[in-house]
Amino acid sequence: MDVMLERCCGLDVHKRDVVACLLMGPTERAPTKEVRRFSTVTAGLRELREWLVQAGCTHLAMESTGPYWKPVFNLLEDAMTVLLANARHIKNVPGRKTDVKDCEWIARLLRHGLVRGSFIPPRPIRELRDLTRYRRQLVEEGARERNRIQKVLEDANLKMGSVVTDVFGVSGQAILEAIVAGQGTPEQMAQLARGRLRSRLPELTQALDGLPSLHHRFLLRQMLDHVARVEEQVEELDRRITEQLAPFHADIERLQTIPGIKETGAATLVAELGTNMDQFPTDAHVAAWAGMCPGNNESAGKTRSTHMRHGNAWLCTALIEAGWAASRTKGTFLKGMYHRIAARRGRKRAIVAVGHKLLIIAYHVLKQRRPYLELGEHHVDALRHDVTKRHLLRRLQDLGYTATLEPLDVPAPEPSFAA
Repeated sequence: MDVMLERCCGLDVHKRDVVACLLMGPTERAPTKEVRRFSTVTAGLRELREWLVQAGCTHLAMESTGPYWKPVFNLLEDAMTVLLANARHIKNVPGRKTDVKDCEWIARLLRHGLVRGSFIPPRPIRELRDLTRYRRQLVEEGARERNRIQKVLEDANLKMGSVVTDVFGVSGQAILEAIVAGQGTPEQMAQLARGRLRSRLPELTQALDGLPSLHHRFLLRQMLDHVARVEEQVEELDRRITEQLAPFHADIERLQTIPGIKETGAATLVAELGTNMDQFPTDAHVAAWAGMCPGNNESAGKTRSTHMRHGNAWLCTALIEAGWAASRTKGTFLKGMYHRIAARRGRKRAIVAVGHKLLIIAYHVLKQRRPYLELGEHHVDALRHDVTKRHLLRRLQDLGYTATLEPLDVPAPEPSFAA
């Protein structure tokens, strides 16, 4: 096996310390090996950096072990080429498990060019990624707290959720505050309803005839305050994300020309993918990295599981959400794609396909730095005009009908292509 590097290092990173194995020597001879252990505090990592720089180390590899690789990367990223490897891809032979053997194994793999580094975006993108991911966690925490409020209402025999469409809307919030205050009869609380909910006052009055105790009111007060605090944090994060997105304003505007993608979705795409698409040679590479395409598992001519691989869960979730939004747009290519696939494969497979297509479109929008060009809902039918006609005729024949087609004066739609 060919040797690719003369001076390289493998790291076995832990919470309190890091073990480094430095391999040095010409590619045609066996290398010399030096192993040292360093603390993961900043002073210890500075010693590691100084040792590697003095030794002339050009490449370094380590496993992506939780968040513990980040302090090491922060101090070494500008001194040499640092590769962050998936731990499953560089697993050692069973029965040889020590810290020293682990770092030596990583160093030998790196020396032979067998370590494939993970995508690590530049620092501004990493900071934006921290903000968008934390925002999503807060939004999910707010949703969980609202579900807890619903459970407390059910425990108190208050059936608001059966009558009020949005328990946390304007009417619902006013009624919840009245319940917490313990003031008013069910009839009086029902009069707090606004808008169309007032047409259901008799039902709402019956739903508010419950048994809320002091215990229930205390819980509701705590939960409502928590929801309010979470909403304030989300608003503050939105302002901070907007500031962080200022250098990428043009890319954000171009991404928002894609159906189903608005401010939050565009910010997530930039935070997870970055804006420089050179790290992904083709759109197939970015789809595989994100985990938005089937994997390969073939042996002896038989194809086994082709389920989606584990990828970037934050990006996949955002693409699925954007896919649902795109499927409800009017007259768009993505809507036509969703309904065409859903008729054959079901809604869940269709929405994954739409999410995959959204990722491909976003890749080309960022790479070519041009806005999305809409093709139209019937773009595929225009490309496959004769095939669509034969398919519809066959469907009529299967239903027991005979049809004769006569062209109208309106010409068939011509396919349009993105420039």
